[in-house]
Amino acid sequence: TEIDWKAYMQEVEGFANGTLDYTQLKGDTGPLVYPAGFVYIFLGLYHATGRGSNIRLAQYLFAALYLLNLLLVFRIYCRTSKVPPYVFFFMCCASYRIHSIFVLRLFNDPVAMAILFLAINLFLEERWSWGCLLFSLAVSVKMNILLFAPGLLFLLLQRFGLLGCIPKLCICALLQVVLGLPFLLVNPVGYLTRSFDLGRQFQFKWTVNWRFLPEEVFQNRAFHAVLLLAHLAGLGLFALHRWHSSKESILTLLKDPAERKPTSPPLTINNILWHGGQQGQGGRCAQIVFILFSSNFLGVCCSRSLHYQFYVWYFHTLPYLLWCTPTTKLAHMPKVLLLGVIELCWNTYPSTVCSSLSLHICHGLILLQLWYGTAPTPVSHSPPPSRKRTAMSKKAQ
Repeated sequence: TEIDWKAYMQEVEGFANGTLDYTQLKGDTGPLVYPAGFVYIFLGLYHATGRGSNIRLAQYLFAALYLLNLLLVFRIYCRTSKVPPYVFFFMCCASYRIHSIFVLRLFNDPVAMAILFLAINLFLEERWSWGCLLFSLAVSVKMNILLFAPGLLFLLLQRFGLLGCIPKLCICALLQVVLGLPFLLVNPVGYLTRSFDLGRQFQFKWTVNWRFLPEEVFQNRAFHAVLLLAHLAGLGLFALHRWHSSKESILTLLKDPAERKPTSPPLTINNILWHGGQQGQGGRCAQIVFILFSSNFLGVCCSRSLHYQFYVWYFHTLPYLLWCTPTTKLAHMPKVLLLGVIELCWNTYPSTVCSSLSLHICHGLILLQLWYGTAPTPVSHSPPPSRKRTAMSKKAQ
């Protein structure tokens, strides 16, 4: 369980010793491939744990992070009022793999996700500037947070319009520049190519989701291009038909919100974004969470490879994705079963043809539920009863 922690400490030790050329920061597992925020946070852990030697203290710190992460997730779920309380038990106690990622392996993935959930809490409080700042900080720890970016961009356009969202995007970009500045001044190309390398090749032996494919297909660039196209197509379909609830063109998001026509309540999504057909605090929060979580889930489904620590990318969002759609009493058990099968797939080591296929089937079922369960409710166009006719009927009685 010390392999990744030791490599992290070796990578930040070079920075602690004054190395500012990003290409020279390395560990036993290879070169440093995370943005600058990772370096600063794990440098703090490096000094707090006696240059990384006190692993027990590091585990206590990550256990505290685990509890904080759960608190942030619970607060999000409480604001949306979509998930039944008993599901929180599974989130807390039923995932051996998540416990391992946080407390045993000390990965940087849970650090990035905890910051992300804090940012989402700020979005729910309408503190968009602070939320964007923390979102960018999470990206600087690990780039998987960018899977939430399409949903966030949609929300910013929806809330502020094109001109209004530019300052928020500038906050995100400016933080990346400030954090990376010491490295950008020394070797800008080295920093950008190492910390934001989107073309990295993954090793087939670690894949959780594509084990059923031949290795040559897994490594083929054409296969990667197909996954990217599928991801973009999924985002486009959800943005047009599930995130955008107005009858107007999606291009109206570019307008200032004050210039848009008000959206009629019956046009909203199947009681998911609204309560009782009226916009409320819970409905607004549900809309934000639905868009962000589904954006991330689409990215996970189309990922070139999922490694075991990547489970934390979407584990805490799965209950919401399963229960945000209308649920009958008989449907609760299949949803719990889906959570169980996904957990089993992530706990199968090494992954097998069966486990990877099962994971894709579960992902596909969730996607189908999100698509059909959030279909726009048909609007009745029958005219209201005439007052004169109502008065006559009363006289007849």
